[in-house]
Amino acid sequence: MSASPTPTITPTLTPVLTSVLTPVFTPVLIPGPSVDVAQLRAELARLQAELADARQHLAASERLAELGTLTGGLAHEIKNPLSTVQLNLQLLGEDIHLDWPSANRVVSRLKTVQRETARLREILDDFLRYAGKLELDLQAVDLQPLIEDLVDFFHPQAELAGVKIRVRPAAGYVSVRADPRLIKQTVLNLMLNALQAMPDGGDLILSASAEGPWGLLHVTDTGSGISTDRQAKVFDAYYSTKKGGTGLGLAMSRRIIREHGGEIHLASEEGKGTDFILRLPLVK
Repeated sequence: MSASPTPTITPTLTPVLTSVLTPVFTPVLIPGPSVDVAQLRAELARLQAELADARQHLAASERLAELGTLTGGLAHEIKNPLSTVQLNLQLLGEDIHLDWPSANRVVSRLKTVQRETARLREILDDFLRYAGKLELDLQAVDLQPLIEDLVDFFHPQAELAGVKIRVRPAAGYVSVRADPRLIKQTVLNLMLNALQAMPDGGDLILSASAEGPWGLLHVTDTGSGISTDRQAKVFDAYYSTKKGGTGLGLAMSRRIIREHGGEIHLASEEGKGTDFILRLPLVK
């Protein structure tokens, strides 16, 4: 007896049979009497937001790392000829005889070129610090002694500018996990900015406190304040309203704080002053 032919499933029946033969499992969460569904949803939303934020910071760090690698070679190619130009300008200045008829004009122009080449060197160095890799020496840092050290260092400069420094003591021990050198660099930059915002004198107020898992450090001035449209730009690289500024100070400050897993914010009102808030993770 010949074998029965193998039945053929027509294309029109295939989706139907597949849906019947393939089991479909839909997980259903049946909360018990002690499960708060709303709380679970809120916690899930919080974790998703933190994950999205972490991914954003990781992507930014990767872009900066790549940029740092590229600019390392570029900086080497720029700095070498720039150093040669600066050296030859110095030698040229030594060859000028003051009894030449146009000596004063030549010296004046030479000084202008020297000043501009020095500024180019400064811009390049600032850019390399901003784009380069940051090596963090993380340790437990008590914010209150850090503030007091900076005040002792900065006091003479503030006194000359007619600015009074006030320190609000912390309610308790505020210890964050940070690189003390980089945090001091950040706070000092904010203090310098505050001084420049108060050309007629004023108050510079520093304080530290704890809020949940965060340590907060406030740098507050009673200067002219920052307009609303400028507040969205102050942390952008190369944005500056100061004459001679490179526009990388606050951008570098934000990068340092974000490398620590923290954030920097500001609150400002024109005519009243500005408050910069550093948020850093507390030591667990």
